[in-house]
Amino acid sequence: MVNAKFVPPRLLIEELAAYLKENVKEIQPPEWALYAKTGPTRERPPQDPDWWYKRCAALLRKIYLEGPVGLERLRTAYGGRTKNTVKRKHFKKAGGSAIRKALQQLESAGLVAKTPRGRVITEKGRALVDTTALRIFKKLVEERPELSKYLAKPASTPVSTES
Repeated sequence: MVNAKFVPPRLLIEELAAYLKENVKEIQPPEWALYAKTGPTRERPPQDPDWWYKRCAALLRKIYLEGPVGLERLRTAYGGRTKNTVKRKHFKKAGGSAIRKALQQLESAGLVAKTPRGRVITEKGRALVDTTALRIFKKLVEERPELSKYLAKPASTPVSTES
């Protein structure tokens, strides 16, 4: 079974972001998204106009793979080293507002659910990620036919007990 683990993350995130932008009305960038930095390690706001959808798609993939996951772990995952000071470089967590708002939008869309242990992906979200990963993998198989052996599991052959 092909899932998010078997396709390149960049391709999966771009496909999911395009789907979220076109089909999910609950996910919209807030007004401040064009002007705000995503954390203290960044000097400028993101230049990509679709960065909000890509961040939501990346969060969906990360929750799919690592869930249940909380806001602080996600802030750590999206953080980085400071580069814009004279002092020694240190690790800083990413800003929590963009991640929190994106998670809230994913929850309102029914793709993510909140539990006491953190956010987990719902069945609807899992189906979305799996079907997108399968679509991407089929495109990859067209380019590289040797990957077709991973699409379907072969029927199990009976093991003979005779020597």
